[in-house]
Amino acid sequence: MPSLEDELFPSTPGKFKIDRGHNINRQFHRCFASTSTMFIWALFLIALTASYLSFQSFVDSGNRYFTASWGGIQWEKQIRNSAKTNRPSGMSVLVTGAAGFIGSHVSLALKKRGDGVVGLDNFNNYYDPSLKKARQSLLHRQAILVVEGDLNDVKLMAKLFDLVAFTHVMHLAAQAGVRYAMENPSSYVHSNIAGLVTLLETCKSANPQPAIVWASSSSVYGLNDKVPFSELDRTDQPASLYAATKKAGEEITHTYNHIYGLAITGLRFFTVYGPWGRPDMAYFSFTRNILQGKTITIYRGKNKADLARDFTYIDDIVKGCLGSLDTSGRSTGSGGKKRGPAPYRNFNLGNTTPVKVPTLVNILEKHLRVKAKKKIVEMPGNGDVPYTHANISLARREFGYKPTNDLQTGLKKFVRWYLSYYGYNRKDVW
Repeated sequence: MPSLEDELFPSTPGKFKIDRGHNINRQFHRCFASTSTMFIWALFLIALTASYLSFQSFVDSGNRYFTASWGGIQWEKQIRNSAKTNRPSGMSVLVTGAAGFIGSHVSLALKKRGDGVVGLDNFNNYYDPSLKKARQSLLHRQAILVVEGDLNDVKLMAKLFDLVAFTHVMHLAAQAGVRYAMENPSSYVHSNIAGLVTLLETCKSANPQPAIVWASSSSVYGLNDKVPFSELDRTDQPASLYAATKKAGEEITHTYNHIYGLAITGLRFFTVYGPWGRPDMAYFSFTRNILQGKTITIYRGKNKADLARDFTYIDDIVKGCLGSLDTSGRSTGSGGKKRGPAPYRNFNLGNTTPVKVPTLVNILEKHLRVKAKKKIVEMPGNGDVPYTHANISLARREFGYKPTNDLQTGLKKFVRWYLSYYGYNRKDVW
């Protein structure tokens, strides 16, 4: 089918011919024989041009509205339907990063218990977007709409809050990864700081203001060597730009709580893993490389000490997220003005049982029934820390947080999902 440009300007030579003969020239000179006539024609051309530009602006604005990834009557209806609750006193939750690992799991859990959920995700290419699209399809089958858009789109954010009086925001959108910050630092500022501020600005002006639960990180503990990590420990020595942006987020959220009365809870996640996880995480890339017969790189710390992580299974993290939402309290502001003090909290969500990375590899080898090819190297100075260990007593006291999945159990579930999702026949593996 020919394009509009083809219709207006055909590519076939000679289809349209312009008569440049003597008659046209003579008529042209007649029209402009006098100065007054030229002036009239000039005014006419100016008016015609202005009319055309005005019309083109109208068409362009209309096209932007109807061809944008969001907007329109049907889209608004989908937003409202997705936000509807199906239980008494149910929440209406905006989940940012809904097509991400944790975001998709939390969205499904909220919907399952009868809460309304609207998702937001920009589907960036930090890792394979097809995995995010697959998660989106999973949510779609449960009647959860995930809007494709960026947190920094002020008009989009305002539109979402105009359509739905969200009671809560579960802010999980972020630029993740410690090492990637050395390659693309600006993406961390864009998502983790500018995006957070845009969201908070929208929430502070909303009426009613929602309560906010957001993803901080265990990385804020940085170079702290006191273990297990407690919420009372110092967090002023970040070891990476990613950690610094999460620490900045905690300071920024405290400011909005103090000035505008937003109820805010920060969650410091400890090495979350499980089905539908992130391909950049070690357990995920180890699994991929082991199955492909490639060598995996295992880092060691100073004095050849093995690195250890407080690996936390996704189901336990989801329980912590829901518990945080259920106990978040209420924001006290209205129209950007604070009416009284509002809750401000930070919690560790971990497993409390650090496991050394070589042990993680051994467990994967057992579940995959494939021996890994290993390369042991010293940990580079890229922002990683040698050890993480969560003290979860505060979360246990506040909302009964109690992880129940050990690494053996969790990795078995992950491997089962991985083999299924990527189309491995168990006979091929075993």
